[in-house]
Amino acid sequence: MQITKNKVAAIHYTLRDNEGNVIDTSEGRDPLHYLHGAGNLIIGMEEGLEGKVKGDKLQLKISPEKGYGEKDPAMIQQVPRSAFGDQEVRKGMKFSTNHGNVVTVTEVGLESVTVDANHELAGVELNFDVEIVDVRNATNEEITHGHVHGPGGHHH
Repeated sequence: MQITKNKVAAIHYTLRDNEGNVIDTSEGRDPLHYLHGAGNLIIGMEEGLEGKVKGDKLQLKISPEKGYGEKDPAMIQQVPRSAFGDQEVRKGMKFSTNHGNVVTVTEVGLESVTVDANHELAGVELNFDVEIVDVRNATNEEITHGHVHGPGGHHH
């Protein structure tokens, strides 16, 4: 069975940057189950997996445009140090905004803090090693909900 729209695929993957550093992997964990064509993965990953079958092993090099996008300078801003109240603020810390977005602290000054709301992998070329572990038909409920249910997926 091929990976096509409304199929559930189970994959093992390792994600590396261009220097070969591992960013994320499913090694040692259950495979990732996802509903193909529902926007649960980045575009480049879905395109690369389209038509593949159980047992296939492949390498995908995904450009930022088909990954997490290019870095947007408009998403980097300085906020007053007072906006953090008495909290300790250090470079690399992540905070949720009032709008539900996550920002990363990139600089800490006496009067202001620079935060970046870009995804941490924005602007990064992604290199995936992928193994297709299983492919099955999605249930009607999974298609309606737009994600996988049961083992390896979402539980209601």
